[in-house]
Amino acid sequence: MKNLSMTTDKNIITGIDIGSATITCSIVDLGDANNDARLLGIGTSPSTGIRKGCIIHRDKVSSELESAITNAETMANVKIQNAWCSLTGDHIRGINTNGATPIHKAPGSGIPQEQEIRKEDVQKAFEMTKNITFPPDRNILHVLPQEFIIDTMTGIKDPVGMTGRRLEARVHLVTTAISAMTNLVNCVEELGITVHGLVFQGLASAIAVLDQDEMELGVACVDIGAETTEVTVFFDSGVRHTGVIPIGANSVTNDIAVMLQVPKKIAEEIKLKYASAKASMASPELDFEIPDNEKNMKRNVSEHELSRYVEARMVEILQLAAREVAKADIHEKLTYGLVLTGGGSELKNLAGLAEEVLKTRVRIGSPRGLRGISDVAAKPQYACALGLTQWYQFNPESSHIQEGVLHPGYLFKKLGKWFKEFF
Repeated sequence: MKNLSMTTDKNIITGIDIGSATITCSIVDLGDANNDARLLGIGTSPSTGIRKGCIIHRDKVSSELESAITNAETMANVKIQNAWCSLTGDHIRGINTNGATPIHKAPGSGIPQEQEIRKEDVQKAFEMTKNITFPPDRNILHVLPQEFIIDTMTGIKDPVGMTGRRLEARVHLVTTAISAMTNLVNCVEELGITVHGLVFQGLASAIAVLDQDEMELGVACVDIGAETTEVTVFFDSGVRHTGVIPIGANSVTNDIAVMLQVPKKIAEEIKLKYASAKASMASPELDFEIPDNEKNMKRNVSEHELSRYVEARMVEILQLAAREVAKADIHEKLTYGLVLTGGGSELKNLAGLAEEVLKTRVRIGSPRGLRGISDVAAKPQYACALGLTQWYQFNPESSHIQEGVLHPGYLFKKLGKWFKEFF
């Protein structure tokens, strides 16, 4: 077997998407220029130790993580040392909040006057946004800026260097269960890989499939996974809402398995091959055969009949996603509507169904922004894994992580600081 070279190149970045159906590891070379990032390798493994984003069988997760990482390392011909990992589950909560601080006064000055805003003032404003009482089992995962207000001036994106008497920061906080973070980090770090940090899965997917215009003028990214659906709403280049729906594409597979009385593995194959999200787009005259193992007989079912059940479940998922979008703290229409991504979005005619049900603009989002994607990873199912490797663009400060192993306790104390310092 070919020996892999241990990389110490800071331009190599790894993302590990730990999903409920598949674990995906992607390795990217950032290159020397901003637009020179290139996909080196991607590896996958079935995921059987995760349910709805939470670990239910630790040993299985470790084994499947190792398999996905090994596959990616073999393709890239490098041995990875650290990675960004995704996190999801219905324990994740998002909240909009704000914090304000008076601008520092010059030494010896007792006269109120406008002062230049420094980075320290911005950090103080961010600290004030976190003055919320959370249960002891929860922690802040992300502090995502929306806008700054200086005195009466609103809509400011970067206040450093400006002058004023009072600085207010409006942010979106993403919080999560500490136990979910700890268990996930422990599984990865037991394999000898340092976890740089955790990123909300819906946010990572959005980074991979959305462009700046969409984030600015308004869009909702809906990542349909196997057992969860993540919703991230952007407006004015800021995150306005995040939410997790505890239902995903596996519910469609389960419906097919019950309806046709076949194993889930066969139901999944039938879904991918014959099902349409819009029953009207499936012909009642096109039949497919289903083997009956008990009676050793074959049954015929039309694609239209199958798709009626599929459509009913997908309408439910879309309506639940629309409810999450409606919770966003915005009062204007999302110009770019919805972008559907994740493995569940690959169902045939789903965009058409979504436009019909939600009466808005809809497209299927595939990952972009990296060279080499078109060959192996130009599918929505890889959006999160590739978005993790582009987190440095969304938050450039993430590239300046301290060297050395970060044990979970230290990681969680520093995580909020990493995400806020850039802003």
